[in-house]
Amino acid sequence: MHYLACDLGAESGRLMLGSLKDGRLSLEDLHRFPNVPIEDAVGRHWNVEALFAELQTGLALAGQRGLPISSISVAAWGLDYFLLDENGAVMEPTFCYRDSRNQRGIDRTLDTLPWETLYEETGIQFMQINSLFQMAAESPERIQRMRTFLPLGDGFNYLLSGVAKAEISLASTTQLYNPRTRNWSDKLLEAFDWPRAKFPELIPSGTRLGTLKPELAAASGLGEIEVLATCSHDTGAAVAAVPADGDQWAYLSSGTWSLIGVELPEPIINDAARDLNFTNEIGHGNTVRLLRNIIGLWLVQECRREWAEDGKEYDYSTLTQLATEAIPFAALIDPSDERFFKPQSMSGAIAEFCHETDQTPPSTPGGFIRCALESLALLYHRRLNEVCELTSRKVKQLHIVGGGSRNVLLNQFTANACNIEVIAGPAEATALGNVLLQSITLGHLPNLRAARRCVRQSMDVENYKPEEIEKWAEARNRFDSIAKS
Repeated sequence: MHYLACDLGAESGRLMLGSLKDGRLSLEDLHRFPNVPIEDAVGRHWNVEALFAELQTGLALAGQRGLPISSISVAAWGLDYFLLDENGAVMEPTFCYRDSRNQRGIDRTLDTLPWETLYEETGIQFMQINSLFQMAAESPERIQRMRTFLPLGDGFNYLLSGVAKAEISLASTTQLYNPRTRNWSDKLLEAFDWPRAKFPELIPSGTRLGTLKPELAAASGLGEIEVLATCSHDTGAAVAAVPADGDQWAYLSSGTWSLIGVELPEPIINDAARDLNFTNEIGHGNTVRLLRNIIGLWLVQECRREWAEDGKEYDYSTLTQLATEAIPFAALIDPSDERFFKPQSMSGAIAEFCHETDQTPPSTPGGFIRCALESLALLYHRRLNEVCELTSRKVKQLHIVGGGSRNVLLNQFTANACNIEVIAGPAEATALGNVLLQSITLGHLPNLRAARRCVRQSMDVENYKPEEIEKWAEARNRFDSIAKS
């Protein structure tokens, strides 16, 4: 059996070919492409036309294989969305979650409803990038023109199939969804005077949307293969591919963002969860991902970009090696500090934080990267402890999936900081989960448990045991003295 999985990330996209045979799954890159937001007088927004053109290039490459491909599905980052006009066309611009308009949306939202009400209604953590805040920042003219609000991953499935529906895992991230009623929040839509008719039908993960549009089917040579909504949210797809068994495990989806949490049967929406700013997102089969979304390798990516602009090019493996050689615990930062969200200079923001906390800032690329990675690992420890407090669970293993699982140094730091066994991999968890959920939808695999067993049989993982426990305990104390939340 063969499937196509499109994984759209905030830094890059890829179309992958997944093949399932004799209970084992393989993945092959067909097409990778960069995803760079546009910054102009309008603001910061995505080049949807270019992204869809790249996806069509990948479809053509898939068509050239001449394989009997069963289906295709798109998974993408959460929070951003398409607005479709009365003709079904995408209204430009499609704003990026890092656009500066968000503060306007936050102010309007909190003037309309108190935070306690918002959390009780949605169970979603406070982040300035939430879809609710972005929608609240939209102009009345745009809201009037829009016929349909469509989360971004579902938007690309719409471009493929012509069917505009909102898959539940992605809808649940918007802070416009009520996980108790399993529907759009009427209370929020009414509070902002957004007509319910502008919000599409909600569908479960693993829904058949239709077939590839005839013009795309012909141009690619794929024919009218099925378009499926698996988990349209990339984290939902990634967690579906975690090669775990039982319930004494937690996951860390590691990439530009880090998402750490556990899988539960029901949401946890109470004062403690709100105070700790945890979020309840929906996964395959209406499972709940109780997690905290925090800045991840964005710290490293922005330092690398900044140095490249200064003519100093480092690949990620070189930066990791330089960090390995740097002095341990020379400086620590709190990655959750707002200054790291969108700084003009990431290294400058790190240095500023160090000065404010009476630490000597790093002076070399290796020092900056080690500071970022050690601090991330210490923040993971804090968040993991909070998960255990909220759920009264004993977590024995932490599964790291996503691109960040390739960072051997961060994996070891995480095992050390959390004092727990870390299992790293698979790196392409989003694409794997996408393919596995397609196979379940089409009846090629019976359920999620079988799919995870398939991952364990198919993919190599790396195990990390805690080391230097006393040194990391001292570092945790230092981190606690400088980290605010």
